[in-house]
Formats: sequence, structure tokens, C-alpha cells
Amino acid sequence: MSPKTAVNQDGLILVTGATGFVGSSLVARLVREGIETRACVRRDEASTPDGVSTVNVGELTADVNWSHALAGVEVIVHLAARVHVMHDTEADPLTAFRAVNVQGTLNLARQAAAAGVKRFVFISSVKVNGESTLPGRAFTEADGPDPQDAYGLSKHEAEQGLRQLAADTSMEMVIIRPPLVYGPGVKANFAALMRAVQRGWPLPLGAVHNQRSLVALSNLVDFIVTCISHPQAANQTFLVSDGQDLSTTELVRGMARAAGVPARLLPVPVWALQAGATLLGKGDAVQRLCGNLQVDISKARQLLGWVPPVSMAEGLRRAVGGALHEKTI
Repeated sequence: MSPKTAVNQDGLILVTGATGFVGSSLVARLVREGIETRACVRRDEASTPDGVSTVNVGELTADVNWSHALAGVEVIVHLAARVHVMHDTEADPLTAFRAVNVQGTLNLARQAAAAGVKRFVFISSVKVNGESTLPGRAFTEADGPDPQDAYGLSKHEAEQGLRQLAADTSMEMVIIRPPLVYGPGVKANFAALMRAVQRGWPLPLGAVHNQRSLVALSNLVDFIVTCISHPQAANQTFLVSDGQDLSTTELVRGMARAAGVPARLLPVPVWALQAGATLLGKGDAVQRLCGNLQVDISKARQLLGWVPPVSMAEGLRRAVGGALHEKTI
């Protein structure tokens, strides 16, 4: 199929990782738009919206038979992955990441190409680009890959395999590299920071003048939906974000405004934060809070005409609102 030919958005969409943080929101969006959707799940009792067919494929491994899931599918959005974890207990994390993110992904993609799937949308990670950027020097899709950990390396290797498969078959590839995704139901460090802000805890983050790109869940889902059918997305790699970078200090203030509470920020110098964190063995965590990581979404804007539909302020309001809702149920 020519890259200039639009994929039929009325065709059946298969979503892997359909019950996860991003997958559940994507499936809900597709259902609202009346798009026929099939959700891959790991448990028969997994909850999906009415009207969504489900197929249980178990774990994402190199020997899964996908034939029953691929029947009639026009586009796959592949979200399922072994995700980055802070304290990995695997004796060999790289082997574990490769088994799922590389071998499992490429097994699915090869079977998809053989089954006549037209487009494969792969959710990768900005970690393929690297862990940080210089001030004012945002990552672009043209930058060479520089993954720094096992997770990022596994995503990079999966991208390489998918590009080769696209070159060898008629199935189109779209690769999306998001930075940190936030929204209702977000977990891990972002959720912990929101809880601290909501509880009014004083935070030593009042003098952090870094710049970081984030992407609201609604914006990422909207971009994925765009890439499902846009003719110019074929065989392209994209970075995606809210299109508005901010410092950690500004992020905390934005969370506080969204929660309707004062931001209790102490202006501790970054060098002091780093020194204290190093003594406590938390240097990596402070690097993520204080370092720069910016992405340039000019390609998405210019090639696809995509504009983030949700502002960062609204994205934070939704994330905080979701956290408050969870506390009341």
C-alpha cells in the first residue's frame, strides 16, 4: 500500500495492552468514535467497555500464536510491553526486556504482516533518544538513538526490527516515542508527587529551573488515533508531547493550582538536592526531577497537522481530579 493511501479508520483495530493506563483510555476513545475495536487482554475477566471484543493471548512472548486475534484486523496499536521499573529484581533485566519488548513484539508484527494487517502503530519511548537533553536542545526524530538502560535498549531494538519488517513487507509502521505520560490513574513517582502536593507537604523544589516535556494522557491518545489512519504517518517515527515544557517548580505549582491548594515550595539549590540525594543513594531520582528532557514535536505538527488538543493546565486538572476521585471511592 502506498504511504499516500489512508488506512480505513472504519476497519477493525486491535489494541494490545488494552487494559493498561494508556490502553484503556485509547479503547474508550475508539469506542466513543464508533470504531470497531478488539482488545488483547491477559485475563479472561479483564474489564473493557461494552461493544469491545476481547481476546486472551496471555503473556507477550516469542511463541504466542496470534491467528485468532488477527482475523479481520486492519490496524494494530501495540502498547503491551515489559515496562520500565525503578528497582528491577530480574537477575538479567536486559534479557527479560528483550524477551517481551523485542521478541514478543516482532513475533506479533511478523504474524500481522502475514495476516494482511495494513498498519502497525508501535508505542515506543523517548528513552530510545536518551535520558536527558542539553538546555535549549530538544530531542528530534533525526537524532541518533542513545538508550541508557535495558528498557530503552529493548525499545530501540524493537524499532529496528519493525523498520526492517516494513521494508520487507507491505505493512506500514508508525513509531511513537512519548516522554512521561500523566493523567487520571497515573502511578509511580508522578502520583507520589501529586499526593505530596495535595497533602500540603513542604517540598524542596522551589529553585529548579530545568525544562521537561510531558504528555497528557488525552493528548497521547489523540495522537495515536491520528496515526491510526493519517496517510502521512506511514513508516514514520514521531516524538509527542503537550508542546509546552516546564520546570519541576512550575509543575508543582501547576499541580497545586489544579488541586486548589497552596504550593509549599522551599527554594533549596539544585546542588544541595543532588548532594543529599547522592548520600541517600537517590541520585537518579533527583536527576529526573532536576534534569532537562525536552522533545520537539515540530514533525508531528507539520507532517500530520497535529496540535495537542488539551493544554498542560487542563491535563494536570484531569490528573489531579482522577487522583482525588480515587481517594473518595
